[in-house]
Amino acid sequence: MEADGLCFARPRAREACGVFGIYGPGEDVSRLTYFGLFALQHRGQESAGIAVSDGKKLDWHREMGLVYQAFDEPTLTRLRGDLAIGHTRYSTTGSSTLANAQPMVGKWKGGTVALAHNGNLVNAIHLRAKLEAAGEKLHATSDSEVMLRMVVREANRTGDVLAAISACMAQWQGAYSLTILTEKAVIAVRDAYAVRPLCIGRLNGKATVFASESCALNVIGADYVREVKPGEMVIADRNGLESRHVLPSPRQALCVFEYIYMARPDSVIGGRLCYEARRGLGHQLAQDSPTNADVVIPVPATGWPAAIGYAERSGLPFGEGLIRNWYVPRTFIQPDQRLRELGVRVKLNPLREALEGKRVVMVDDTIVRGTTKRGVIRLIREAGAREVHVRISAPPYKWPCYYGVDTSNRSELVAARCRTVDEIREEIGADSLAYQSLEGLLEGVAVPRRKLCLACFTGRYPIPIPRDVKLSKLDLEERAWRQTKDSR
Repeated sequence: MEADGLCFARPRAREACGVFGIYGPGEDVSRLTYFGLFALQHRGQESAGIAVSDGKKLDWHREMGLVYQAFDEPTLTRLRGDLAIGHTRYSTTGSSTLANAQPMVGKWKGGTVALAHNGNLVNAIHLRAKLEAAGEKLHATSDSEVMLRMVVREANRTGDVLAAISACMAQWQGAYSLTILTEKAVIAVRDAYAVRPLCIGRLNGKATVFASESCALNVIGADYVREVKPGEMVIADRNGLESRHVLPSPRQALCVFEYIYMARPDSVIGGRLCYEARRGLGHQLAQDSPTNADVVIPVPATGWPAAIGYAERSGLPFGEGLIRNWYVPRTFIQPDQRLRELGVRVKLNPLREALEGKRVVMVDDTIVRGTTKRGVIRLIREAGAREVHVRISAPPYKWPCYYGVDTSNRSELVAARCRTVDEIREEIGADSLAYQSLEGLLEGVAVPRRKLCLACFTGRYPIPIPRDVKLSKLDLEERAWRQTKDSR
């Protein structure tokens, strides 16, 4: 996906956040959380944080940067306890500042509560206005702070954190997978549509672990148990594991991009291994969009499984044509235009020996703005490729996400801006271009349509978007679209 590149100032799609939690008396929970966050680093690279409890009080640490930058040995040694939650963040709502780093922590009359959030509330503006009208002074700009302050206010009113969370869940509209920490418990919460993933694991037969993805369970040696269900709250404390079904679920609407791009390929989401889903997308793409070529190459790293699947089904040899520099950060450089143009070369280097004189099929998961794809194709041609045929394992990305993925507005999405696939092909400079069909996507992922959110491809949003929020965003996009069109 283009979002995986080095240089995108604003127009890009970025992943959701990663959350983790553990109730583990006798375990080194701060270090286990640290390693769990390492496994979830791909979900957020702007900040990282851990909050712990020793049963009596909470302690926490948050810092901008990657997990290894945010924590050192003295910090982890200080964070002692039996319960912990952790977070890696991308700013889908709110600015990239330490004030918005998570877990967020608040005090109520009965103690302290910390909250880590993956997702996005579509009614956050209205909820924030209500809090401010009630006299709350908010210090951050994210919907996660709104959620925390609501829980604190409700807990102060009822004297019960669990009842407060339940009451707030009924008011939150949108996507949220949460881990919440009190002095005595770790709590996992998922919205009624289960848009973002959240699973439960078991460590050493006694500790309970919650994580955005099952890959984080594997890293710390925990066994996968099940997913948190839509509208469910799961409490891990000294009494064991308690499940409360707080909200009825109209339907499940798991973000399909978890399968296409966001989740690690070794994670199981909704009972489906993401690697196999992506490989299946490649099989379907080769079946529906074959071409005469000499070699199939992926755009590292997210295009890899789909490229393998394409090669398997097409009978074409699979090869490495692009070598990735793994030490290039994703988001911290906000370059000028000159550096943006150099960004692809910093990140990817073509392997001339694999490309020279070849007709190349280049497989990737999606095209967002188009500029990165154009740069990659230029590199492949400069390495001597005769032809470059682009195959995309997802349908055209045309609509913005309101549920926790920071996508460009429609004026910046090349599939929305261009009327035809051939126009996009010309814009990126490929010899041919084919996208996965929506039917091919569903066949390749092998997850029932009724369980998926496909809004970024169809424009049909499973969770209603408040009219004023949607109109406000669409108005801004329409203005930008017209300006872009006029300039062209």
